[in-house]
Amino acid sequence: MGPYQSEIRDSQVRELLQKVKANNYGSYLRRMKLLKVRAFQNENVEFDFPVTALIGTNGGGKSTILGAAAIAHKSIRPALFFPKSFIGDETMSEWGIGFDIIQKSKNPTQPVQRSAKFKRSKWVRDDLIERPVLYFGIQRTVPAGERREFKKFATVNYPFTGKPTELLAEVQRQVAKVLGKDVSKFQHAAISESQSFYVGGDGNITYSEFHFGAGESSVIRMVSEIEAAPANALILIEEIENGLHPVAVRRMVEYLMDVAGRKSAQSIFTTHSEDALLPLPNEAIWSSIDGKARQGKVSIEALRAITGRIDESLAIFVEDLFAKEWVESIIRNLVAEHIDEIGVYAVSGDGQAYSIHSSHRKNPAIAKKLKSICILDGDSPKPADENAGVIKLPGQAPESEVFNYVVSNIDTLSMKLAVALHLQPEQEERVKTVVKEVNQTNRDPHLIFSQVGQKAGLIPVAIVSSAFIGLWMQGNPREAQRIADFIAGKAEEETAPYPVGFKP
Repeated sequence: MGPYQSEIRDSQVRELLQKVKANNYGSYLRRMKLLKVRAFQNENVEFDFPVTALIGTNGGGKSTILGAAAIAHKSIRPALFFPKSFIGDETMSEWGIGFDIIQKSKNPTQPVQRSAKFKRSKWVRDDLIERPVLYFGIQRTVPAGERREFKKFATVNYPFTGKPTELLAEVQRQVAKVLGKDVSKFQHAAISESQSFYVGGDGNITYSEFHFGAGESSVIRMVSEIEAAPANALILIEEIENGLHPVAVRRMVEYLMDVAGRKSAQSIFTTHSEDALLPLPNEAIWSSIDGKARQGKVSIEALRAITGRIDESLAIFVEDLFAKEWVESIIRNLVAEHIDEIGVYAVSGDGQAYSIHSSHRKNPAIAKKLKSICILDGDSPKPADENAGVIKLPGQAPESEVFNYVVSNIDTLSMKLAVALHLQPEQEERVKTVVKEVNQTNRDPHLIFSQVGQKAGLIPVAIVSSAFIGLWMQGNPREAQRIADFIAGKAEEETAPYPVGFKP
């Protein structure tokens, strides 16, 4: 399988980012301050993109952020997300959330401020915002045959007098894109103003929603409601991947991005799926970890490392996937004796890598069982400090450093490069030409290796980057050994003891 390519163009992503930045929405939740809610205290969450993914470990706070966003709006009862028990919930009396909301009907130029506070055993919310809110909870993927409200449809004498109708054309089109199947013969039965039941078929046979897959049913219901909603609606989805194939998960997120453009809708969803993050820019992703909220793309496996929930004894945080590949190559070749003890985790940018590493070292409960180091790109403004566990890769941009070494020596390395690219040795002249052409035309270092792969004959980018890194390693043994020695030294260190008086 080749690298993922979104059907949402980069220009569409930029337009959506700019639309939020310009406050160009009739109604939009722009930011929240979680003054105190569950584990959160004075944490800010910015909604810089109209589709926001909330990721984190179980119990990390994803649903808390989702619920906080919901209760800024009049149609949502706070008890749906924050029920009050008279056993054990005494500390709720101190909870509070602040909101900045774009509401053009109240202020056409600036966001309006609102708040929600828990006082005297109930939520107090000031001057609530009127906005359509669609909430799709976990229960949406319960099979129709197990849902109490549908049991009556299975009785012989259920008195349904209506007639099922075709799905709306736009619903058919969007569902087909998400599920990858023709639903033009599917029908909708309106049982009441608030209840619907669906019928599947292909023109020859029909079958009720009792025989739908759980994911199929949930997508049809979500898309039907979203398409029927007015502009500027807020869409909230718990665990968007539930019941869906990974491809359908990506397509569902792309659908929400499309809806953001067509209907000015804002969507917020929780997820444990890497596939749900693939279509989104860094600005759209927030990780929730033990009461801390961080913006930026972080893999699910990196989240486990951040919280110390991995088997390795040393976590290395780097800026991106290429840096991860480079560091892993150094470990395989020069620190092989510790390979099972080390995990390398890509996060989004130097600020994120540095912040995660610093927080990790300051948390004795995690640092006790899992050591941490940070390896930044050479052009990062963050300082290198070996005593603090921070070093830098050589050069400026990592891709440029590796590529430029090979370009500078291409006359002597072309045959080795051809072989490493899985080409015949006699194709070295063609490889040499391709590398020189890319060197002349490339404007974005992050695309260098994909451009080489395309021009050299559709070679996967992973093979290309691995080939270049291998040649760099052979030609720069001192630099590679410097990084390897630092990693090995940290791997061999004992974990720090708990500070005096600290109780994990």
